[in-house]
Amino acid sequence: MSDAKWYVVHTYSGYENKVKANIEKAIENRHLEDQILEVRVPLEEVTELRNGVQKVVQRKMLPGYVMIHMIMNDDTWYVVRNTRGVTGFVGPGSKPVPLDDSEMENLGIRRDDVVVDFGVGDTVTVLSGAWEGTVGVVQSMNEQKKSLSINVELFGRETPVELGFSEVKKMD
Repeated sequence: MSDAKWYVVHTYSGYENKVKANIEKAIENRHLEDQILEVRVPLEEVTELRNGVQKVVQRKMLPGYVMIHMIMNDDTWYVVRNTRGVTGFVGPGSKPVPLDDSEMENLGIRRDDVVVDFGVGDTVTVLSGAWEGTVGVVQSMNEQKKSLSINVELFGRETPVELGFSEVKKMD
């Protein structure tokens, strides 16, 4: 989807995660999954020294801002702009300005073109994250989000897990 671009939304300070959750709920309720692809609160890992102990914590890179990967049109603008906690899009006047690729890379978001050599029904191995080493069968794929769903066994039950294309590889 080449029309989708990253936009920055200004929020009340401390409401970033709440705004993210509210926008995701609105996407689901209004069936805008194909127009608003991703909502993100950029985080960075920082080592803090507390009571003489070093601890790695995640901190917001841009307090008061949420990033949204979406196709800009009247519907998506209305949904995001009228979400509780959102004060507006970043840009001159009322016109949102998309971020360009170099700005995205500075925030650690790269446009990865992952070559997909698997499809629904193929067996894959998870390469990283909490499910590393897990083997599963691809149940569904989402090209826009570059994600797939596999079922893993958790507490004796089949449980769906959503993973990025780059987190799995096809088994031979």
